[in-house]
Amino acid sequence: MEECRFLSLKNGGRLAFCEYGSATGMPVFFFHGWPSSRTMAQLAESAAQELNVRIISPDRPGIRDSSFQPNRRLVDWPEIVEELANHLRLDQFRVLAISGGAPYAYATAWKLRERVRAAAIASGAPPIVDLNDHSGLLALYRRMIWLHRNSPQLLRAFFYATGALASIRPPPRLRPLMLNILRLQPCDANSLEDTVAFEACFESQRRAWLTSVKGLIHDAEIFVRPWEFRLEDIAIPVRLWHGTEDRAFSIDVAKYVASRLPNCALRIIEGEGHYSLPIRHMREILADLIAV
Repeated sequence: MEECRFLSLKNGGRLAFCEYGSATGMPVFFFHGWPSSRTMAQLAESAAQELNVRIISPDRPGIRDSSFQPNRRLVDWPEIVEELANHLRLDQFRVLAISGGAPYAYATAWKLRERVRAAAIASGAPPIVDLNDHSGLLALYRRMIWLHRNSPQLLRAFFYATGALASIRPPPRLRPLMLNILRLQPCDANSLEDTVAFEACFESQRRAWLTSVKGLIHDAEIFVRPWEFRLEDIAIPVRLWHGTEDRAFSIDVAKYVASRLPNCALRIIEGEGHYSLPIRHMREILADLIAV
């Protein structure tokens, strides 16, 4: 069910989305990471088929095949999700987010509390503006935050240069070299040796860089702005999954987020990293989510 479909939005934009798993299964909206796009949800295909789950995965505005939305805010996203849910005739649903999809899951859970049954967040990004200490963030993210504050034009130039390189598809024989260059945690590098996992994570990134550098820049800027709502105001059940070897967002960051969520179960997985956690534990994450 990977065929891309489109929804014309009330604001005049176009939303691209695709589906995975069982067409008649329990609906779960999948929010992709950053930089990424809708096909990251391939990570959930096998588990969704087995568990009778219907995965619905949209590109965010400005990402890949969804039209760019100027001046977009994080709190605009739930209205788009609601339009898509109405289009698909879904009264209630669950939400699954990975990494940079986390803020969008929290916003949806906060604003659509009557329709979102539960949310699962794997390797999730925190509200960066609320952090007093950025030492728990990947060094690259800390540099990007500094550039955003002090030299935004240089940061944009960096993004466009990155896009030119990231949009090149490496032949399979060079993938081990690519993983080595990225200096990933061993657990992450090992999990990405799987072809399906590599395609889901890196081909979804490549497609996003290839078609929408402007959209990725806007998406990144949203991460460092105030969210306009509090984690404390999210009443629905949240399952927060995080690996002890996550270098993008440390386990202390995950614990901080969990402490602010009123109805949260924190699942700490020993020895797993930012990529390996959702790759190796997707069935467990989905099964836990649909049981809520």
